[in-house]
Parts: sequence; structure tokens; C-alpha cells
Amino acid sequence: MRDFIRVSAVLLLLLALMACNAAPSPEPAATEGVGAGEATTTTETGSATAVSESSPTVPSSEGAQVAGGRLQAVQDRGELICGVHGSLPGFGIVDASGEYAGFDVDFCRAIAAAVLGDPEAVEFRPLTAQERFTAVQTGEVDVLSRNTTYTISRDTSVGLDFGPVTFYDGQGMMVRKDSGIESLEDMAGATICVQSGTTTELNLADSFRARSIEFTPVVFSDADPTREAYNSGQCDGFTTDRSGLVASQTQLTAPEDHKILPDTLSKEPLGPSVLQGDAQWADVITWVVYATIQAEEFGIDQSNLEEMLASEDPNIRRFLGAEGELGQGMGLSNDFVVQIIRGVGNYGEIYNRNLGPDTPFDLPRGQNSLFTEGGLLYSPPFR
Repeated sequence: MRDFIRVSAVLLLLLALMACNAAPSPEPAATEGVGAGEATTTTETGSATAVSESSPTVPSSEGAQVAGGRLQAVQDRGELICGVHGSLPGFGIVDASGEYAGFDVDFCRAIAAAVLGDPEAVEFRPLTAQERFTAVQTGEVDVLSRNTTYTISRDTSVGLDFGPVTFYDGQGMMVRKDSGIESLEDMAGATICVQSGTTTELNLADSFRARSIEFTPVVFSDADPTREAYNSGQCDGFTTDRSGLVASQTQLTAPEDHKILPDTLSKEPLGPSVLQGDAQWADVITWVVYATIQAEEFGIDQSNLEEMLASEDPNIRRFLGAEGELGQGMGLSNDFVVQIIRGVGNYGEIYNRNLGPDTPFDLPRGQNSLFTEGGLLYSPPFR
């Protein structure tokens, strides 16, 4: 009798569990709209305007589904579409020969080399700060490589997936040498030129608020008019990423009349991004960046690549695809690293070509050095 009661109790429990599992789940709330960026402001040319911020919107689920299979779409197309800056020297600009050049541009070429075996198989799309996120969300570009700061809201609310940081930066301030300004504390009551739709605008407000410094922001919708307004004397200061200030200084009428203050207003980790929802494509972007870093750590560059291909070191052989199937695991050829190095070089070569000692910028590597040299660049193992 007791056994019968136990069996009956078990059967009743199983029936109850089946009923719970069969209950329909509530429908998720629909998400409307596609956000264009982290902040939205009213922009003007030459007049002061208050800083405002709006919450970014999440891309629709349909947008994420479109991103699925992006690697195959790029390979079928035979060309990578890469969103870049079109007028920032050192990072993304059209040079005198009409070709795109710059640090971010070379990472587009590295991706094309890995995916298509051809670093020149890229269509570059110049994008403003306001356009860049929408271009990713709508699938207009396959990847964004445009001096874009990795933040929590962009990684979540805007619906991007970031690759590894390619350039560690921080926001700075440029002023005229004859202004008497030596630090941010000297800028009480100053007018400051700043671009909208970027982290720069909010960082400026936060930094000065924390220091109890009153100032007047003069806000512009794009980088060029922001720089030109400062150049023409409309503002006492000009703020953006320190690397951007170095690049912009070369475009001023009298570069030697200006200086960048020692103060750093923020952390600005810059890197490429893609639309969320396509793990394979995000993996490709991630490991292309890591490949350039690991190549430098191994001492493999364009000048010795052929020699290194004959190496007996199992770590290098696996890295270069001479053995193993690391590329195949992502849908790439096993020699994808070889294609990257042959096409654009390792991280150090990319950096030096665009920002190093032989360029007008001569930016010290600093935090952008390998971890073995006191920097922050570190690649997970290729194995």
C-alpha cells in the first residue's frame, strides 16, 4: 500500500512539472527604432549650446538576424565594407593620391587580408560621428573601424560588439600657448569647442563639473568644423582624444602656436566594432586584431615572414598555420595570419607607419606598447 502511495505521488509530481513546462512564455516587448549614438545634441556653427544627452536605443531583433552569416556574405561579395573616418590624419584620411590611409584604415585592410586574402579588397565608407552607429545597425558596413571608444552603453544599449582595443587613448585639451592657460583649473569661464555625438562632449561636462569649473561649450556636429572654429579663434580651448588633438594640430594655421595640456579628462579605449548577434564575425574581428599583436610579440614582421614560415618552433608554426587548424575554426584559411602580416604587417608596423617617429605625429607608444615592454597590449594564446 505504501509503495502504491509513493508511486502515485511521483506520478502526480511528474504531471505537475509537465504542465508547468507546457505553459506558454509571455511575448517579449517589441523594440522600436535604431539609435544613432550615445548622445544627441542640438548643434550649431559658432554659437554656444548646452550639452544634452539622450539614451541610445537598442537595434531591433531583425537587425541582429541580418548580421548572422556576415563572414559568408563578405566572402560571397568578395569585398569588405569598412566604416572609417575620412578626415582624421593618422587614423583615417584620404591622402594626396586619393587613397585611404591611417591606423584604423590599416585594420580594415588586415580584416580583408584575413577574410579574403587581399588587403585591398575593401570599400571604405567615410562616416560622421552621428552616422557611424546607424551604419553598423542597418548593415551598411560590415565593421566599424573609426576611432570609436568602447563603452558599456555602446556595447549594450547601442547593440555593438567590440573587438580588442587597438589604441588606448585619453581625452585632452588644446589651448593657445599665449593664453596663459597651464591646466584645466585655469579655464574658468572659457569657451571650449567640442564635437557632438561622442563621448568627448559628456566627458567635458563631467570633468569640469567635478572640478567646479564654469565653462561654455561650443558644439559642432563634425570634427572638421570643430577644429576650424578653434583655429579661427571662436573658442579658448579645443577638446577631443589626445591622439586626435595631435593629428588636428598639424592642420591648424600655425601649429607651433598651440599646446596640449598635461591633463587627461577620461579613458578612451578605441577599437573596431560590429553588430551584435553574429558570434563568428565578432570572433574574426577579435582574432585579426590579436594576430597583429601576437605577431609583434613573436618578432614576425613583413621583412622576415618568409624566414619565419620555416621555423620549427611549434608555437610559431601553429600561429602561421603551418600546422593545426586555427583558421578553419573561424571559417578562415589556416594561413590567415600570414595574409595579415604579408598585407599590412604586425601591430608595431601598423603603428609606426601611421603614427610613429617617421610621421608628423611622432606619438610615443606608451600604453600602446606590448605588455612585455610595460604597455597594455596582450594577446590570448593562439592554440
